[in-house]
Amino acid sequence: MNDLSEKEQLEEMRAWWSENGRFVITGVVLGIAIIFGWNQWRSSVETSQIEASNLFEEVLTAMESGDTEAAEDAAGNLFENYERTVYPAQTRLALARLYMDKGRDQDAVNVLRELIAASDESEIQLVGRLRLAKVLLYQNKPDEVVEILRDRGESGFAARYLEILGDAYAAQGNFAEAQTAYLAALSRNSPVPTIDNNLIQLKLNDLPDLTELAAIEVAIDEADVAGEPDNDAAAMDEPAGPEAQEDAEPETGTQR
Repeated sequence: MNDLSEKEQLEEMRAWWSENGRFVITGVVLGIAIIFGWNQWRSSVETSQIEASNLFEEVLTAMESGDTEAAEDAAGNLFENYERTVYPAQTRLALARLYMDKGRDQDAVNVLRELIAASDESEIQLVGRLRLAKVLLYQNKPDEVVEILRDRGESGFAARYLEILGDAYAAQGNFAEAQTAYLAALSRNSPVPTIDNNLIQLKLNDLPDLTELAAIEVAIDEADVAGEPDNDAAAMDEPAGPEAQEDAEPETGTQR
């Protein structure tokens, strides 16, 4: 009975293998292919990271020697071929600094705008936004500073953003908004300060007195409503000039 049972089991195994063997073989082959592909992809990623890192080092070396052209060449290669690595963002930040050192502030603005264009803001992009705001303020473009910093107070950069936003409002002459931004910056400063509270307080103290400004605006509005005196009526009250007096004098002479 035992021999018969073993034969039956063997027949069942043969039947199962005949029916499912090709699926098992296919699964094994696919598994090997997936593992091989994964290893190849990981090796490719590691190679790309190394090559991108080397290019980034070239950019930094060129910057140290003041060779802007070499830095731009290495950066262009990195942007074109290794955009998915972590190094393009760092390179754009470094180039912005190089451009500012060379007095090329508009080039710095352009490269920083490329940096912050990504939808997912990493910490380095937050730094890029802050530096872009400072360059735009240096260019005397407070309106653009307000545009890129307004409603961005939810990150760890909130206090620094609010300080620069206050500077932009002050440059616009919008002193009420500047005061609000500075006070918000003080309230959002972290236990490990990211801004100089004393400097912010000095900026607040330098703002014009808002009560006096409001009184001046009211006085100007009232003057506008009252209007200017009628020049024609005033002219009628003025004494006649010499020429007019001459015309008005009667003719002298002997009448016959």
